[in-house]
Amino acid sequence: MRLSYVLPIKWDAGQDTQELTGYLESIATHVDLIIVDGSNAANYKLHSDAWAEFGRHMPPAAEFQFVNGKVNGVMTGFQVARYEKVIIADDDVRYTVEQLALMTELLEEAELVVPQNYFAPAPWHAQWDTARTLLNRAIHHDYPGTLAVQRDFINQLGGYDGNVLFENLELMRTVQAGYGKLLYRPDIFVERLPPSAAHFWSQRVRQAYDDYAQPLKLSFFFLLMPTLVASAYIAPLLPAALLAGSIPLAEVGRRVHGGAKYFSLACSFYAPCWLLERGICTWLAMFAKLRNGGVRYNNKIISIAANPIWKLRSKLKARQLVKAMGI
Repeated sequence: MRLSYVLPIKWDAGQDTQELTGYLESIATHVDLIIVDGSNAANYKLHSDAWAEFGRHMPPAAEFQFVNGKVNGVMTGFQVARYEKVIIADDDVRYTVEQLALMTELLEEAELVVPQNYFAPAPWHAQWDTARTLLNRAIHHDYPGTLAVQRDFINQLGGYDGNVLFENLELMRTVQAGYGKLLYRPDIFVERLPPSAAHFWSQRVRQAYDDYAQPLKLSFFFLLMPTLVASAYIAPLLPAALLAGSIPLAEVGRRVHGGAKYFSLACSFYAPCWLLERGICTWLAMFAKLRNGGVRYNNKIISIAANPIWKLRSKLKARQLVKAMGI
């Protein structure tokens, strides 16, 4: 395929490479595989020994010093990619060869393609997190850990901001700011490995901070907990009834676009748990912002979740003006 596959990775905890090695081997003969590795020296050497035969294994380019290290890896991959069409995927994403071919075709009609992730296997904490996915699917769309993009289009825009927490949303908004076409494909289900339960819990406040990029959603979750507390004074069981109303909504998200094949019914029943979690963590994220100026991610504080489209568009216009003036 005339497709480059960029895998930004940073493993410093001695993770087992065997499963990922098998996956990389399965796609290596079909794509231009680029592994941009920000791991410590010892792990980098182990990874090079395991993966160098499947593709190009390299550190992030020194010129990229974004706070969000994933973007350093992606922009490095853009520099060396052999093809204009590029898949960006987290280290837990597992495409089939057929899906890679389909994404290649879809990039003929859009600058960015958004597929759908699902967890396999799906332990309880993955089902809990899947409730978020189902609610997103019912209301608008979900945000996966992988995107397909036209590299040249992104490079012509000057790349995208890596000093944000929600880097995939930032990339999507950058494409929109440049008047590129986004194609949402919630019917393309790309497998994703679940995190450990410990890692799941460690992500709760950080994921809630992502909502600072979506003011309406943020406002809803700021109001959720006070609303539930106030409703308890009206009737003790009213908060539970309000939360339970999310179950049929999640079920809509599970069933649309053939999702019932990939999401179990149990995931819909976790929707009240996820809403309660997000309502609490939204306030914890606010305290983190007030105390630290943002949330901690890979031992760095990130203050901006993602930039609004109007701001990105203003930056692009200013950059184009400077270029036109030859400054």
